[in-house]
Amino acid sequence: MSISATLQDCLRQKSSRYEIVHHPYSHSSLETAAAAHIPRDRLAKTVLLEDDDGYVAAVLSTTHAVRLSDLWEKTGRHLVLAKEVELRERFEDCAVGALPPVCMAYGMQTFLDESLAQQPEVYFEAGDHESLIHMNSDEFLALMETAERARFSYES
Repeated sequence: MSISATLQDCLRQKSSRYEIVHHPYSHSSLETAAAAHIPRDRLAKTVLLEDDDGYVAAVLSTTHAVRLSDLWEKTGRHLVLAKEVELRERFEDCAVGALPPVCMAYGMQTFLDESLAQQPEVYFEAGDHESLIHMNSDEFLALMETAERARFSYES
């Protein structure tokens, strides 16, 4: 696997400028940042949440954690962490644990935390555990323009 087909379509539709950064296989976002030799605060992670009404994606910096109470207040929903394995069919072009942040392209409401919006550049999973997409902040924000921006994290 490499770049997910869904992500490739998004990048093409937005005429995004980016580079692919290859790195040794990693299991977590912190391992990925170390393996790719990139700043941890510039690596996006995608956290999947759920409630009885369905799924939501939260995209934030690897150095941050989701503050669920902020998202509950923002959405009016009592969201909890979802198991990515349950969403295997929806993200069939991605490895489990390597979701790109463009979850809106998969039909999922997506929230983008301000912890990433303030970075000069952003890296994020391309759909596997060995490739990242790297782009400047303007390109990333254009790619994520349909995601709702909010503050819902704290530095962990």
